[in-house]
Parts: sequence; C-alpha cells; structure tokens
Amino acid sequence: QVQMVESGGGLVQAGGSLSLSCTFSALTSRDYAVGWFRQAPGKAREWVSCIALSGGATAYAEPVKSRFTISRDNAKSTVILQMNNLKPEDTAVYYCAAVWTVRNACGAKEPYAYYGQGTQVTVSS
Repeated sequence: QVQMVESGGGLVQAGGSLSLSCTFSALTSRDYAVGWFRQAPGKAREWVSCIALSGGATAYAEPVKSRFTISRDNAKSTVILQMNNLKPEDTAVYYCAAVWTVRNACGAKEPYAYYGQGTQVTVSS
C-alpha cells in the first residue's frame, strides 16, 4: 500500500526558511509525480508544487514561485520542498500526494491520491 509521510514543519518568523520532506513507500516504479499541497484554516486545499520522479520536471503555483524549490532523491524515496522567504500567508498544513504518470510533467490538475497526514507550517509576522 502506498504511504506518504511528511515531516519538517514548524514555527518560523517571516523571512525565514523551512525544508519539508515527503518520504514515500510502495510506489512500484518511477512513473509517478509527487505534489505538495497546503490547507490553511477555513480555506480550500491549494496545490503548491510538484515534481515528476522519472525526469525531474517541476511546476509551481504563482504565490510560491522563486521562493520554493522542489527536488527529489529517488534513492531515498524522498521529495523535498525547500521554502525560503516565508510569509505569514504560507501558514498552513502541508501535504504531499502522488499521482501515476508516464509523462515527464506534472501540474495542479492531476488526479493526485495517496495523501499523507500533513505537517504544520506556521509563519509569524
């Protein structure tokens, strides 16, 4: 059974950085993309970024472009979301999820599944 486990959240001041990790298991091949999502209190879940595990193609939501960087380490079955210059509006529970794909591409509208339990990120002003 596919499992996704997020870690690395915490409390940080505005302008600071955090690195989130998503460790996955039971993805039987690299024909997957892993995406990061976030959900703030009272708001809908929002897609943040994704990376194709095979070719490494990436995509970002506009609010995080130039501040967040996604990367993968297939040997460690881990996807990293490096978040710099954090803002209070980045405060949310962050989730990772996987989607099967044969393309070296990913985006917000893929049918992601296998969500993890999430990790809390709080940015103070």
